[in-house]
This record gives sequence, C-alpha cells and structure tokens, in this order.
Amino acid sequence: MPYKDPVKRKQFYKEYRERNKENKRLYDLEYCKKNPKPHHISCINKWKSYGIQLNPNEDWLSIYLFYITCEECENCGIELTDEKHLTSTHRCLDHDHSTGFIRNVLCHKCNLLRDISFDEIGNFN
Repeated sequence: MPYKDPVKRKQFYKEYRERNKENKRLYDLEYCKKNPKPHHISCINKWKSYGIQLNPNEDWLSIYLFYITCEECENCGIELTDEKHLTSTHRCLDHDHSTGFIRNVLCHKCNLLRDISFDEIGNFN
C-alpha cells in the first residue's frame, strides 16, 4: 500500500486512475473481446442494478424472453428495435421506481414520457 494515510491513499489512486485511464479502457475492451458475456446475462445484471424486482411467480429468464420477443411498444404500438445506441424506438423494460416491479415493455420515448407523467401516487396523466 503506497500510503497508510487514507486521504493520501485516496489522492494517489485518483491520480493513478487518471494517468492510466486509456490503458484501462484498452484493457477492458480486450478483456470483453476475449470473454464475451451472453447478452441475457448482461441484460439481467443491468436490470438488477436498476433495482428491478420480480414477483414471486416470475424468473429472470422468462422476463428476458418476454422482453426480447416483444416486437411493439405496449403504449404507442411502434416497432421496437435493438440498436446499440438509444433511439426513440429502442426497447426498454419499464418498471415502477418506487416498488421496482416491472410494468411492461416500451419504446425509449414512451418510457421517458411515462416516468415524467407519473405523479407521486402512480397515476398516469
């Protein structure tokens, strides 16, 4: 350990990360190429990090299969896409932020509008 003092140690590692940012990025890219993760695992891990909860009768794989096979937005009916960058037609798993439970699969545009339109008691305006 370079420093026993926590403040100096924090500063040291902050500077170290800043100096080696590009090396870390290249290493991460190379690692991902050598060790690809199946799409469903990374997608499920992302949902878990968002705080999404499952009902007792659900499992992550069935939710993923439902998500990936849903072809239309359940709100506006537009055809959903799986483009790498977010577009208005990108597929999103909509969930209630207060409970974490899944509501439905929406396009990115409707998902953003729904989050803005829900008031504190959960009514859609």
